[in-house]
Amino acid sequence: MRATFMYGAGDVRVENVPDPRIEAPTDAVVRMVLACVCGSDLHPFHSMPAAEQGVPMGHEFIGVVEEIGAEVTGLAPGDLVISPFSFSDNTCVFCRDGLHTSCLNVGWYGGGGAGGVQAELARVPQAAGTLVKIPSDVDEALLPSLLTLSDVYLTGWHAAHMGRVAPGSTVTVIGDGAVGLSAVLAAKQLGAERIILMGRHTSRTDLGREFGATDVVAARGEEGVARVLDLTGGEGSPVVIEAVGYMPAYEQAYGVVRPGGIISRVGVPQYEEAPVGFGSLFGKNVYLTGGPAPVRAYLEQALPEVLKGAINPGRVFDRTVTLDNIADAYRAMDSRAALKVLVRP
Repeated sequence: MRATFMYGAGDVRVENVPDPRIEAPTDAVVRMVLACVCGSDLHPFHSMPAAEQGVPMGHEFIGVVEEIGAEVTGLAPGDLVISPFSFSDNTCVFCRDGLHTSCLNVGWYGGGGAGGVQAELARVPQAAGTLVKIPSDVDEALLPSLLTLSDVYLTGWHAAHMGRVAPGSTVTVIGDGAVGLSAVLAAKQLGAERIILMGRHTSRTDLGREFGATDVVAARGEEGVARVLDLTGGEGSPVVIEAVGYMPAYEQAYGVVRPGGIISRVGVPQYEEAPVGFGSLFGKNVYLTGGPAPVRAYLEQALPEVLKGAINPGRVFDRTVTLDNIADAYRAMDSRAALKVLVRP
């Protein structure tokens, strides 16, 4: 089969490799229908050291089950399925608490022996707990929105949920990438009355307005903080969603948050050390939350909303490529020429 590997910063290749096979009785093999490139894939695209062995890429997909292991229940060959970006058994104590990304059997596509899913086929460990069936006759026009339930929309939902967004809330979303825009949509779904989107790419912030943003702040740094404070009467934002992952975004987050407010981070942090002292979190009595989204916990709740057309998060996809041209997708997203790119194997 063909599969995508990264060999270093900017070096993405599609190669022929052996087809995956059942390695454990809890595995399934799935043929890809749709995959995509994630904003988090751009982090190694910027900084990964050159290597002789490529890293398998991709963690979001819809596919058709080809084969199942002897212990896989609830699935059969031919089923159309969505996969969260991590796999889990859906039965352990952490899964029962809705923390599937902390499952006792958690794993990640591209690591730990599981391949990436920017490929023609993928092995799915813990298949019964991970894969969620969708109707095989679903309207093909809904597939992009269904694909967002594997990661991007439900990461935005997780950010809003952890930020305790409720009817009447004021929310500031930092970042106009696909996750930030998804967080805007999720906040609107949860009843936020005012949503301030901090982003400077007009084509993206225009979509953010359509998703529910009431205000857009293009300025960054101190100027951006001052603008949000002005919009909130000097009080700051009770909920701040940080959907970028870089230190300047975190600094903006604690700059605009209201005393006693919540910062919910879902941008994968590209740092380990960050201010938590008096001038950042402590002095304002700020709550800090967020993390990798346990999308399996939310997926079945969101699925009917997409199927009945109540939400259309697939609008974040603005370009489609074939697997053979996936390097173009990375370059387009890296240069901001594309927001998020679909991949059709």
